[in-house]
Amino acid sequence: MVETVPLPTRPRDQFGSKNARRLRQQGLIPGVIYGHKEEVVAVVMSREDLDRVIRKAAHIVDVEYNGKTEKARVRELQWDHLGKEVLHVDLMRVSKDERIVIGIPVVLRGHAPGTSEGGVLDQPIHVLNVECPVLEIPEFIRVNIDHLGLGQAIHVKELTLPPGVVAKADPDAVVVHVKAHRVVEEAAAPAEGAAEPEVIKKAPKAGEEEE
Repeated sequence: MVETVPLPTRPRDQFGSKNARRLRQQGLIPGVIYGHKEEVVAVVMSREDLDRVIRKAAHIVDVEYNGKTEKARVRELQWDHLGKEVLHVDLMRVSKDERIVIGIPVVLRGHAPGTSEGGVLDQPIHVLNVECPVLEIPEFIRVNIDHLGLGQAIHVKELTLPPGVVAKADPDAVVVHVKAHRVVEEAAAPAEGAAEPEVIKKAPKAGEEEE
């Protein structure tokens, strides 16, 4: 079961941008709790408590307010333009019977033999969207590459996922593979007196983006 982190809050009764700035100056972060067709509750929480949630990369929190505790998903964090300070947090109520779609990091383990055969390891999928019970979100998806030879690949349909977790991606999509180096041969030297042709060299590929 996914680890939950306690997040104490108290009701917020003053609103507006000026009040929000004043709260942040006091080490407090405004937020809302919503979902399950219940009332939207405006709250504030300490920056220290919220930082603990962020450091633990907790998807689910035990949010405490008005003398009760509910499980909620950290749905959205609004950051400042520098990406250093949280300005606002949205918390969405969840129940143990819910299933959600969420992106989970893909972590490679082992050494691919194909890289010793002149190949290059390439991982097109770094984060995989899965559907799973909201209280059983995996921390990561581990992929063993000890058997991966030159020209071989591991596809989404070949992943071993925890019970109750279903991949929400093309089953034939490549997660990781070992591809051959592209050898660029030098153009033959031009004959004496002949005009030297323009040689267009293909720029090296940058690292591929996450899906």
